[in-house]
Amino acid sequence: MVRPYAVKGIKRKKREEKYDREEEEEEEEEEQEREEEATILSDKEGEEGEENENKAEEAAGYELAGIPIVPSSNQKPKSGVVFVLERASLEVGKVGKTYQLLNSDEHSNFLRRHNRNPADYRPDIVHQALLAILDSPLNKAGRIQALYVKTEKGVLFEVKPHVRMPRTFKRFCGIMLQLLQKLSITATSKREKLLRVIKNPVTRHLPINSRKIGLSHSSEKLVKLQDYVAAASDDMNLVFVVGAMAHGKIDSDYTDDFISVSGYPLSAACCIGRICNALEQKWKIL
Repeated sequence: MVRPYAVKGIKRKKREEKYDREEEEEEEEEEQEREEEATILSDKEGEEGEENENKAEEAAGYELAGIPIVPSSNQKPKSGVVFVLERASLEVGKVGKTYQLLNSDEHSNFLRRHNRNPADYRPDIVHQALLAILDSPLNKAGRIQALYVKTEKGVLFEVKPHVRMPRTFKRFCGIMLQLLQKLSITATSKREKLLRVIKNPVTRHLPINSRKIGLSHSSEKLVKLQDYVAAASDDMNLVFVVGAMAHGKIDSDYTDDFISVSGYPLSAACCIGRICNALEQKWKIL
């Protein structure tokens, strides 16, 4: 005979309970295994984290706090040259109803009426000297770090090496007049100041590791410029101080050396050309 349905149901329930208990025990064992694996992984991660922290602390010991590390490169920073044009004849005067940059060609009568020597007002010397510096292969190779001009009245201004100076003297006078009146000249497309008046003395703007060399025909130390430049250290920046006036000599109080590069008096542009040529040969700039 067949057993009643109720009896079957009771036995089935007991079997299901057994199966449930077995599944629960298996799940508990799996959870315990997972917990043990998680604890092992967390211990490993903790050990790795401590090792990474120790490595980071050791690496931080070689860094300066708050300063990002510059990517190391095998190339040494290139040394450069700085030019300082002293005693430049750049003076603004009111001629008639307008302000103009005084020069000996156009304002000789005005200068004589004010008991001034027209031969002392030669802004063309500065113009030629700036063109000789900015147009040189030395500048196009990026070796000119800075260029400063100090006027006869003591006004000091900086000229960016990448500026394109006007070729004509009339336009140059207009630029200098605007600079001395507004104290700065910005680029046409950007807000960068290409020329700007800065504070004296010029020594506060020069590189720390630099050798300041004054040039004058009156110096008793006559040198061959190529040998003089070749003997200079490659890690040292050279600062050449050249006079941009018609007569006289520069102030050599802040210079380290005072030399003459020729047995004959040279113009500022010719002297600068010799300096650039000697440096181009030293650094192999063609």
